[in-house]
Amino acid sequence: MSAEHPVLEVRQIEVLYGQAILAVQEVSLTVGEGQIVALLGANGAGKSTTLKAISALVGAERGQVTAGQILYQGRDITHAAPDQLVREGLVQVLEGRHCFSHLTVEENLLTGGFVHRPSRAALRADLERIYHYFPRLQERRRTAAGYTSGGEQQMVAIGRALMARPRLVLLDEPSMGLAPKVVDEIFEIVGRLNAEQGVSFLVAEQNANVALRHAHHACVLENGRLAAEGSAQALAARDDIHELYLGAAFSL
Repeated sequence: MSAEHPVLEVRQIEVLYGQAILAVQEVSLTVGEGQIVALLGANGAGKSTTLKAISALVGAERGQVTAGQILYQGRDITHAAPDQLVREGLVQVLEGRHCFSHLTVEENLLTGGFVHRPSRAALRADLERIYHYFPRLQERRRTAAGYTSGGEQQMVAIGRALMARPRLVLLDEPSMGLAPKVVDEIFEIVGRLNAEQGVSFLVAEQNANVALRHAHHACVLENGRLAAEGSAQALAARDDIHELYLGAAFSL
């Protein structure tokens, strides 16, 4: 579906840290049902803050949404509890992967599946679904996550989020610190999950090249404000976007 049937609407939000630092100002965006939306911008542009405001995790960093409104499936979640959002199908994969290093790959994945208190059979079925999309994780399932590669840890983090059967996944900087080949592999899997499972994604990325190839729509943040938005194809064709907001390092 298109943005006419939004799973997420962010309306003119402002986010303040420590009652002093205005990190995001008047940001609006929409994720349609079944869409991949890329949130682009340089480091410090406000991408992670926007995602954490949506998932209600900004409070853990002494931040708060001080203006605007966030709607998920038509319901106001501006001040919702993060655990309730996960139960309702809105899950964030934080920047930096954050695996439980002492647990095996499979144990990490299983931690994401308990939110709905599934039966053992349902949990196993969900696990097999993750292994279908991430066969490398099946090969490494008995290995402690701390001994896997950065790309494998990113796959673990995404797979763990998917074990919660989300409707919308907020994915923060999935390409950070990874080789281009691994980045391409991860985004291709995201594309398959979107096409085959109907999972919507809001992906915060500095790597405009790969993000615009896989997204349907894109927004560009600059200094905490929305600088541009449009179809991914249209933004990819705009040279001024890369020059003014993303810089030469992100050009296509």
